[in-house]
Amino acid sequence: MSRSDTHGDTYTESQVIMTTVKIIAPFTLTYGAFLSLHGADTPGGSFQGGAIIGVTVLMLAFAFGIEPTRRWLKNSVVVGLVTGGVAIFIATGLATIALGGNFLEYDAFVETFGIAHYWGMEAIEVGGVALIVAGVVITLFFATAAGFTPTRREEGIEEVSQDD
Repeated sequence: MSRSDTHGDTYTESQVIMTTVKIIAPFTLTYGAFLSLHGADTPGGSFQGGAIIGVTVLMLAFAFGIEPTRRWLKNSVVVGLVTGGVAIFIATGLATIALGGNFLEYDAFVETFGIAHYWGMEAIEVGGVALIVAGVVITLFFATAAGFTPTRREEGIEEVSQDD
């Protein structure tokens, strides 16, 4: 068997793995959401919660195939996770500046709205960090799973040369 023959899809269906993932995935997703929502209050946090949410998608890909999972979870959704997380992070920081504080100085929320600075931190933890981490984990997995083969490199070079 030549090296180029080994680049094919190596997915094999296993009823045991598929059934186990169907049972476990809702629990891992719930636990990831729990950690994300309690990021500022309890050990764990949004980074770990986002990582668990992202790894749940990886677990689904391992059980049901990478390509079917990639088709099910559109690129726009993954890009939306990361972009939405960054937008929430920046918007929270700019809101504190607009209210007369420094970037991410949550006391500006207390003085203006009379709410605890806790809510600014929750916006960053839940809305920013958890979404970014989950999106990056999923993106890195799909990019790694796509791999690099000599034929893809040649196709990429041909496309570039045709555009010029």
